[in-house]
Amino acid sequence: MSTIRILIVEDEVLIAQDIKACLQKEGFKQATIAYDKQEALDELANQAYDIALLDINLEGRQEGIQIAETINTAYQIPFLFITSYSNASILDMAKQTKPMGYIVKPYKRQDIITALNIALHNFSHFSNGFQWRKLEANLEEGISFTPREKEIVEGIYEGKTNQQLSGEQFVSHNTIKTHIKNIYAKLEVHNRSEALIKIRQMLAGS
Repeated sequence: MSTIRILIVEDEVLIAQDIKACLQKEGFKQATIAYDKQEALDELANQAYDIALLDINLEGRQEGIQIAETINTAYQIPFLFITSYSNASILDMAKQTKPMGYIVKPYKRQDIITALNIALHNFSHFSNGFQWRKLEANLEEGISFTPREKEIVEGIYEGKTNQQLSGEQFVSHNTIKTHIKNIYAKLEVHNRSEALIKIRQMLAGS
């Protein structure tokens, strides 16, 4: 759980901090708070997150729904809505973005953990998985991956460490680092976070 990156988008400081503390207590150590829409979009653009918790109502507007639409278009990660709304029209708008669930205010701490675990499980189980044809269709012309590089790209997508990749591939740590360096060059990125963001964007593309 400590490797799962969670983005909390909540403009009420005390609630945001309470959610983060709750997650960290349960072993989700990598939780980041964004207090408004722009901060959330900046985080998504610059860091690879595994799931987002989105307050529907940010600064008096339904900007959580707009963030969800961006996630669906560009990042392909699961998200949950945090809401105190019972307004049918707003909830209908939220449903159109296909969230993995809702956390209703006022919430119990266990509600957050349960909803999060179910969302992560369902997304992993029901998503289409890694689609090489879609990724390769979005590569620059003339660029391709070797069979070994493909296995490592999938490992990066799944959040595996270099040590895990080394053990699975039965090669040295340095060999994995060399393959990863080649993969970064082909993806035109500089580090693992940038690579994961690029892979997710390419899988979300047409």
